[in-house]
Amino acid sequence: MRLPLLSPVLGPVKQRVGVWLLNRTMRNGIDLRKLRFLPESVTLPLKRDGLDPLPAMMKVQGEEPVKKLADLFGKGVWLVSGYDESREVLAGGAEVWSNDLGQFVSQEGRSDEEQIGGLGMTDPPLHTALRRYLTPEFTMRRLARLQPGIEQIVGQRLDAMAEAGRDGKPVDMVEEFAFAVPFDVICDLLGLPVDDRARFLELGVARFDLTEGGAGAFGAAAHTREFLINAVREQRANPGDGLIGALLKEHGDELDDVTLGGIADGVFLGGYETSASMLALGAYLIATTPKAGEMLRSDDGEQVNQVVEELLRHLCVVQLAFLRFAKQDVEIGGVQIKEGDAVGVSLLAANRDPRLAPGLDTFDPSREPTRHLAFGWGMHRCVGAELARMELRTALRMLAERFPDLAMASDISALDFRKLSAVYGVEALPVYTGTEREPATA
Repeated sequence: MRLPLLSPVLGPVKQRVGVWLLNRTMRNGIDLRKLRFLPESVTLPLKRDGLDPLPAMMKVQGEEPVKKLADLFGKGVWLVSGYDESREVLAGGAEVWSNDLGQFVSQEGRSDEEQIGGLGMTDPPLHTALRRYLTPEFTMRRLARLQPGIEQIVGQRLDAMAEAGRDGKPVDMVEEFAFAVPFDVICDLLGLPVDDRARFLELGVARFDLTEGGAGAFGAAAHTREFLINAVREQRANPGDGLIGALLKEHGDELDDVTLGGIADGVFLGGYETSASMLALGAYLIATTPKAGEMLRSDDGEQVNQVVEELLRHLCVVQLAFLRFAKQDVEIGGVQIKEGDAVGVSLLAANRDPRLAPGLDTFDPSREPTRHLAFGWGMHRCVGAELARMELRTALRMLAERFPDLAMASDISALDFRKLSAVYGVEALPVYTGTEREPATA
């Protein structure tokens, strides 16, 4: 039975019927792969008004920073949106929380490519083991070797933008820059050939698109995992120069093709889709905030870092942290959460909590960096955070230097933002790269 995405226009009666049907469908065992819609009551943290959280989201944060959204599968579904409360959940240990999404996905009859894995959806000791392989590869010392390659990739994409924008033509930042840069960087990091770019863009977006519940996301994941597992198999006999090759050389006897393919998949996914969204939306704010461009062109590393940290905090493209499942009764912010309940943390809302600092609802490149949660917190904090920062600092600085007159070619109201995605982004971002441009249209 295929159930459509529920909408507010259905009204509370149909909403309750939809949740009842969902619970009835899943009562013999929860399998998120079969989930064809998300009840409206749990979609609040996945929606925005342009770049901002919905007013309803911030109202919830002000009144109930720990709020129960629904009961599904006989368990409570909670939203945590206050900064202190969010950090408390994210910092919680494995004795309190489980990130193991696999327990809610039937593995029966599934191929290796369709299994659940990745750092964000596993618990110790597996999580500890997987992170042990990756952490040494993401130290600042090892990442420094990537800087010349990143600069070369960014320079090539800026050249392509200049060519596409000749004679005052609008250029799509997503296609020409925001997707291409992190895709090339992550392929170089992993040691993969850069091909089939359009297909991987489509798959990357689909993995975070929840308009069809879990079904579409899991299906897209299988395709990218299959590609990367095959890449591991091809390199096992002759390891390449990238991360896959390095792990094969150092730990090839410990890691089978599926496990290493899963590790590569986590790096690939976290390293390009989130960075692509940050570059696109960051370019929008640079084009519309002259002060940000000035600071990026200042040749002052501290000012560049300041702009990037504020962009990370304000945009927070990873809207919702990986779900946590309570392994015991636990109290968060004075609210009792029962064993087995699911907890989602709104990183976007937490980063704008007025209790953290005043004025966080606006983008201010001059703001002193706050203790934002754009990369999460605790043992599941993004292992590639420093690579992401390096990439953003390099790409946005070079963009601002090359195109000081960068300007939007359309009004924000005309942009096609993702409607329901764990990673927020925009489908296209038309800009003018030079001084000869037409006025933006509403």
